[in-house]
Amino acid sequence: MKTLLGAAAVAAVMLTVAPASAAKIHSGCTGANLEKTETAVEAMPDADANKMPAFKEIADAQGAMLSGKMGACAMHLGNAMRASMMK
Repeated sequence: MKTLLGAAAVAAVMLTVAPASAAKIHSGCTGANLEKTETAVEAMPDADANKMPAFKEIADAQGAMLSGKMGACAMHLGNAMRASMMK
């Protein structure tokens, strides 16, 4: 009986904490952030080797967002942001 109650308590805590942390991770994947990142990538010099991979990451982020895969969207958007900041 103690094991069952312990497992139920652990499950309740996980269900409470997991959505909050997931919302924090996925909050960066918004249309405004996609637009800011795309503007930053467009401002990169054409000769920059990171420009095309950054545009691919933005396209992948948009596709993931449209599919409802917010974790993948946040990952691709982060990759594009990092590429736009590299010199």
